[in-house]
Amino acid sequence: MDSKYRDLIQQTFDFPQEGFEVVDNELHFYDIPLMDIIKKYGTPLKISYLPKISAQIQKAKKLFNVAMAKADYKGKYTYCYCTKSSHFQFVLDEALKNDIHLETSSAFDIPLIKALHASGKITKNTYIIHNGYKRPTYIKYISELINTGFVNSIPILDNKNELAQLEKFCKKKFKIGLRVATDEEPKFEFYTSRLGIRQADIIDYYNTAIKKSTKCNLKMLHFFINTGIRDSTYYWSELTKCINVYCDLKKVCPTLDSLDIGGGFPIRTSLGFNYDYAYMADEIIQKIKNICEERDVPEPNIFTEFGSFTVGESGAALYSIVDIKKQNDNELWYMIDSSFITTLPDTWGIKQKFILLAINNWDKEYTRVNLGGLTCDSDDYYNAESHLNQVYMPKTSEKQKEPLYLGFFHTGAYQESLGGYGGIQHCLIPAPKHVIIDRDEDGEITTHLFSKEQSYKSMMKTLGY
Repeated sequence: MDSKYRDLIQQTFDFPQEGFEVVDNELHFYDIPLMDIIKKYGTPLKISYLPKISAQIQKAKKLFNVAMAKADYKGKYTYCYCTKSSHFQFVLDEALKNDIHLETSSAFDIPLIKALHASGKITKNTYIIHNGYKRPTYIKYISELINTGFVNSIPILDNKNELAQLEKFCKKKFKIGLRVATDEEPKFEFYTSRLGIRQADIIDYYNTAIKKSTKCNLKMLHFFINTGIRDSTYYWSELTKCINVYCDLKKVCPTLDSLDIGGGFPIRTSLGFNYDYAYMADEIIQKIKNICEERDVPEPNIFTEFGSFTVGESGAALYSIVDIKKQNDNELWYMIDSSFITTLPDTWGIKQKFILLAINNWDKEYTRVNLGGLTCDSDDYYNAESHLNQVYMPKTSEKQKEPLYLGFFHTGAYQESLGGYGGIQHCLIPAPKHVIIDRDEDGEITTHLFSKEQSYKSMMKTLGY
């Protein structure tokens, strides 16, 4: 077997593949020569490729609309973006080019909604789905949206106490949704999600509280499971139960017309990723239609709340190897010029995997390595990919004129939120530069620096010095 890094990748995976190809032994990401970006901005560096956000939205819209057409499904499909995946303005600006709607998770999302409306990027007809546990401030902010004419601002009741508070503050009639508490997978430490209202209580709660309200109409039933949309017995079982709850509720509630199946379309976290999106969309729509027909209930409008799927595959984190350490006969360490704990916190916190590839030196022999970060924390490392829990990289040495560069890809969701963007990083390792990559009307690549590398002055100010 050939021992070059390029041979290893091509023999292990179906490569090249969407978003990744090698030209002159250097990696291109969505046809972007990454070495050109590195030479211009240096490392460590985070990048966001905006066209991928729009591509993902259009992909999901097509999948569900085609599935509905094939099944002769009578309801409509609405795409919502889950803002907690990435709140950045450049993400929302790109996503909202695609005629989408939004989902919020806390009170502090609402000023963002107001800012988007003030700038003309959403209207008062835009669907705003309000999830999460609702403390008084969140209730107040949602009520303000409703009172100022956001006719499709829909709070999803997470518990039975929220309705009375909404009725207190809302001066106009408003729509609500109910979140169904789902059973968790057997491997979880608890049986039923803490989120939502027990399935057994929903009909009684509607009859005793919602039906008697003079201010609200029940519009939506909300369903979501933590494991996401997977072709598993567990997923289909929970979806079936939810559809039947919808049918039961629709029998007594004529205003109910929408089913929100949440988010959960996965993103590629490995070059060996294999997921049939079209099959899953077809099966979801067909199952909903079949059960509704059996129960003699009109098919509901379908809402989704895709977050990671929307923005995840647009991001990447690029590093250079600054040191090589041979700690024993079996373990070789490549030290990156940043920290995994600060820049990719979920690789440390929940052992999240990402696509990891060398950016240059694809013509060099490969070797098995561990990747180490700069902090003094022993957990600041990454050594798990598809290769038997090891990472393979091109061989390099301190004598080489050009350092080895590597990238973690599809890192566009949650990283800055989890890492505390603009705040204090572990061991005061600064947050890296962040570059936005787009294409102009002629398809030419454009770049601009969104944020500089975090300075010691900003950290000292945050710390009170």
